[in-house]
Amino acid sequence: MIYNNIHTGTFISRPNRFIAEVELDGKIEIAHVKNTGRCKELLVLGAEVYLQKAENPNRSTKYDLIAVMKGKRLINMDSQAPNKVFLEYLQRGLYIKNITLIKPEAKYGSSRFDFYVEAGECKIFIEVKGVTLEENGVVLFPDAPTLRGVKHLNELAQCIGEGYEAHAVFVIQMNGVLYFTPNNKTHPEFGAALATAQEAGVKLAALDCAVSPNSLIIGRSVPIRL
Repeated sequence: MIYNNIHTGTFISRPNRFIAEVELDGKIEIAHVKNTGRCKELLVLGAEVYLQKAENPNRSTKYDLIAVMKGKRLINMDSQAPNKVFLEYLQRGLYIKNITLIKPEAKYGSSRFDFYVEAGECKIFIEVKGVTLEENGVVLFPDAPTLRGVKHLNELAQCIGEGYEAHAVFVIQMNGVLYFTPNNKTHPEFGAALATAQEAGVKLAALDCAVSPNSLIIGRSVPIRL
């Protein structure tokens, strides 16, 4: 996926989880933060950030915060990006071959999964999670407790018993990482649900991304350690 009209700024503060104060061309601007997670290790005073200028000149926030430099690593922070780049990946036939149907936002039970896919006789539900938390080359999910994430995993496991395939895909919004693992310190219930889902037959995948200030493209498969 491609971003247009990208500007480079400096992070100052985050008054709440929806907005950030940034310095841009010598002025203080208010930017919309497209990731409502904690991201405390990313949004630190003085961090270099990349902002997309909004097309609507009447919008209250003129910019969206897209990416941030963490040391020498560029991390995409757009929470809408994982689904978009994974859809591109699906459409190119790089994740599942011979797809005949892709349906975003597919309802199952009391959940709404990110994608329903048909390929031949296979009927597949896929849930996508974006990953921005990195520690010493290891990426983790979630960065905060997610009851919704546990619910999704439990219902993915239920799909297996009804004859569907089910996949949990972690789109890592950076590259050059060692492996993916659930963040059991922050939310052990999610890690337990992930292991249970895998035992039930849910297929797990972790995919890193090539990141630039104005693009995000899925790259390679990353090892998963539960």
